[in-house]
Amino acid sequence: MKIKVQTLDGKKVDGGKADIELNDDVFGLDPRADILHRVVTWQLEKRRATARGTRERSDVARTGKKFGRQKGGGTARHGDRRAPIFVGGGKAHGARVRDFNPSLNKKIRALGLKMALSSHAKAGSLIVMDSLTLKDAKTKALKGDLAKLGFGKTALVIDGDMVENSFALAAGNLSEISVMPAVGANVYDILKHDTLVLTRAAVEKLEARFNG
Repeated sequence: MKIKVQTLDGKKVDGGKADIELNDDVFGLDPRADILHRVVTWQLEKRRATARGTRERSDVARTGKKFGRQKGGGTARHGDRRAPIFVGGGKAHGARVRDFNPSLNKKIRALGLKMALSSHAKAGSLIVMDSLTLKDAKTKALKGDLAKLGFGKTALVIDGDMVENSFALAAGNLSEISVMPAVGANVYDILKHDTLVLTRAAVEKLEARFNG
């Protein structure tokens, strides 16, 4: 699959670098809703943090002996200091430790990421940039350049090993633009944005990630 390479300033890319050949094994798959759903569910479940378990009545180390008379004491007929109504007693209906770390086969995870990338390629919402280098790291100037390139309402920009610093600074105040290095590419963020923007370096990293 060939796709045209663009620049932030709208100029043409010189020579034979005007197009880039995308690997069909990564960008040419037919997306499956069931695979994408499984990966997104797994990803969101892993984000959940479990609560710290509280000590309930059976976990408190206090005597179970009846500490007062049944009658004549002038108080309620308690038989256990571990009851929740006492200071130091067990918590009634307290938080319990829960496991929010489901497992998912690595092959399914890799397939889900390929399908997420392919979904943008097939929908025509994939843009490949030559680089993200800016002369001036100004938000106003960057916003004008992005409008000319036809970005959607929201865009995910993925760079190579590191995100270009000038672009990251300029895009920091744009809520509709998310930026991350290639190592952080994930199914949920890719599907959540209207437009996927990859640099040449990002394409190389993603393809090498699957071919390695």
